[in-house]
Amino acid sequence: MTSTAAPDESRAEGRCAGSPAVIWLVRHGKWLIILPPLLYLFVFFLIPFAFALKISFADMALRVPPFTDILTAGPDSHIRLTLNLDNYKYLFHDEIYGLSYLYSLRTAFFSTVICLLLGYPMAYAIARTSKSTQSLLLLVIILPFWTSFLLRVYALEGIIRDNGLLNSALLWLGIVHQPLRIMGTTLAVYLGIIYSYLPFMVLPLFATLEKLDHNLLEAAADLGSPPWRAFVDITLPLSVPGVIAGSMLVFIPAIGEFVIPTLLGGQNNLMIGRVLWDEFFGNRDWPVAAAVSIAFLIFLVGPIALYQHYSGKQLES
Repeated sequence: MTSTAAPDESRAEGRCAGSPAVIWLVRHGKWLIILPPLLYLFVFFLIPFAFALKISFADMALRVPPFTDILTAGPDSHIRLTLNLDNYKYLFHDEIYGLSYLYSLRTAFFSTVICLLLGYPMAYAIARTSKSTQSLLLLVIILPFWTSFLLRVYALEGIIRDNGLLNSALLWLGIVHQPLRIMGTTLAVYLGIIYSYLPFMVLPLFATLEKLDHNLLEAAADLGSPPWRAFVDITLPLSVPGVIAGSMLVFIPAIGEFVIPTLLGGQNNLMIGRVLWDEFFGNRDWPVAAAVSIAFLIFLVGPIALYQHYSGKQLES
């Protein structure tokens, strides 16, 4: 009989002949590595997602929890499944959900573009420095993550509020004659998102640019290509996986951001995270809120799948 085992497995089995436990580990050991993250996703993602999906098909009820059961026992002792699709239809009838989706999409998109415009030169400059300097600069990039995200947002609020550090400095220098109104505006939301998520753009870009073969740039220079043309023809195309990975890492969490719009953008901010909070804890309409969450998750499947695709290609390269 011809063996169907892979060559590596066959050699390992040959070296470990007479040890069934080791042979089993060689054949199935990869599942021991994959199983813990799979269990984690099952417990902390799939099960909560199933509960949210169930609630999205229920009706609002004045009880605890504030929704009806979709599985009920009928008079004939048969289990009846009742699905309410009005929660999803309501998303298309009330314009606030469409506006919040579009506002969140616009805010996340422009925040990602600004992070890319700021992060690409930073990552490029770090990648071109010496190894010792790279470590120091990367430490500066990562250093804000050593403090709480909430504390960083509050610190930014202390800088941009009417009597904050920024306005105090501008008034002292005579650049402005009255405090700039930044808190409670869209500008404050952009500043908060860019400040919080810029490292997520810089680090993937640096990882890509640092692996760039500088011999290609030297060859282009020897052939008479100016630096800007070598950047456009060589560096930029080869850094596309890092651009896409960094953009997804910024765009995906920014579109569902809740803390920054709430603390810096004021009560009238229409980002989807704020709308979900109001539905869950203000209106206590859990079925509609769950429907908004499910629709929002489906809306993000495309970017997440795109990020996974290019991340896999980047790892292969």
